[in-house]
Amino acid sequence: MKKSWIIIGVIILLVVVLFSWTKGTYNGLVKAEEKVNKSWADVEGAYQRRTDLIPNLVSTVKGYAKFEQETLIKVIEQRAAATKPTINIDPAKLDANTLAQFQKTQDELGSALGRLLVTVEKYPDLKANQNFLQLQAQLEGTENRINVERRNFNGLVNEFNSTLRSFPTNILGGMFGFEKKPYFEAQAGAENAPKVEF
Repeated sequence: MKKSWIIIGVIILLVVVLFSWTKGTYNGLVKAEEKVNKSWADVEGAYQRRTDLIPNLVSTVKGYAKFEQETLIKVIEQRAAATKPTINIDPAKLDANTLAQFQKTQDELGSALGRLLVTVEKYPDLKANQNFLQLQAQLEGTENRINVERRNFNGLVNEFNSTLRSFPTNILGGMFGFEKKPYFEAQAGAENAPKVEF
C-alpha cells in the first residue's frame, strides 16, 4: 500500500514539475514574442514619423523649387506607396517576404527623399529658410530614430529566435506554433543616417 502511494506521489510530482516547466517556457516565449511585436511597432512608428514630415517638407520646398516638380511628385508617390495599408505588417504574421517588401518600400521613399534634399542645393534662399532648417533637423533626428529602432528590433528578434531554437524549448515552441522571426536587414550603408549637406 505504501509503495502505491509513493508511486502516485512521484507521478503527481512529475506532472506538477512538467506542468510548471511547460507553463514557464510557454509564458517566456509569449513574453519574448510580445517584446518583438512591440519593437516592431516602434520601428513602424519611427518610419511613420518620417512619412509625416514629408508633406511639410514638400510644401516648404515647393514654393522655392518650382522647376523641380518631377522630384516632388516622386517623393509624394513614394510616400503614398509607403503608407498603403498593405505595407503595414501584422507583427504576429511577420515573415521574411513581408519584411523585405516593407523595407524595399521604405528604402525607395528614403531614396526619393534624398533626391529631393539634393535638389535643394540649387536654392540658396530655401537653404536659409527657418522652416526648412527645422524640418531638415527633424528629418535627420528621425533617421537616427529609425536606425535605433531597427537595432532594438533585431536585438529582440535575436533573443526570441535564440530562445526558440534552444533545446528543449524548441520542442515546446514547435508544439505551440511559435516560429522564428526575420531580422530587419538594411541595405549596405543604410544603417547610417543620410548626410545632407547644405
